[in-house]
Amino acid sequence: MSLVPADGPALFVINPNSTAVVTRGIDAAMAPLRMAGGPAIECLSLPSGPPGIQTQQDVDSVAPQLVALARSLRARAGAFVIACYSDPGLHAVREAVDVPVLGIMESGVLTALTLGQRFGVIAILPGSIPRHLRAYGAMGVQSRLAGELAIGLNVTELADYDRTLARMREVGLRLRDTQGADVIVMGCAGMAVYRDALQEALGIPVVEPSQAAAAMAIGRIKMNWHGA
Repeated sequence: MSLVPADGPALFVINPNSTAVVTRGIDAAMAPLRMAGGPAIECLSLPSGPPGIQTQQDVDSVAPQLVALARSLRARAGAFVIACYSDPGLHAVREAVDVPVLGIMESGVLTALTLGQRFGVIAILPGSIPRHLRAYGAMGVQSRLAGELAIGLNVTELADYDRTLARMREVGLRLRDTQGADVIVMGCAGMAVYRDALQEALGIPVVEPSQAAAAMAIGRIKMNWHGA
């Protein structure tokens, strides 16, 4: 995990669950975005968070903790990314700090819209899908959504590489061939390590949303864009 340089602000990528393997996967996914002249990227877990953000109660429970963490890091921060596909606490953290705050669902979907006409989403559990659909409705992107399907594994089970990739490939092919998706968004930050292999298997663009959000955040830091 990158340390904060003395000569510039850092991008903090916060995993709001307590599963360290997920944070390590997110940190590895940041490698292409660590560059000379860019901000340091530091990936953090929320030790007091649940093992995975899998219910609306999980989403709601971590928002105050994210606000407190962002405020504590504000003096060193150029931007924050909330690295959970439910974008927990996104608007509360935006109210709490005066630097850019990006959520990976919002950023991942917006990136997908630039890569294809209809995006499909691979979720972890069926129970996540209604929560995600509410968010797509709020964003006004339902007409571009091909569908969202679950692989039936929880956050901690994503560490089983072969089983997870096989499930993601199966669901991705259904979204591509049956529901007409021409770009895929991975609907959990814990899937970060699977992007390259999944894109090769499907033959269409696959968006890793933590990368998408971090890329946007770096641009906003460099351009000094804040906004709401």
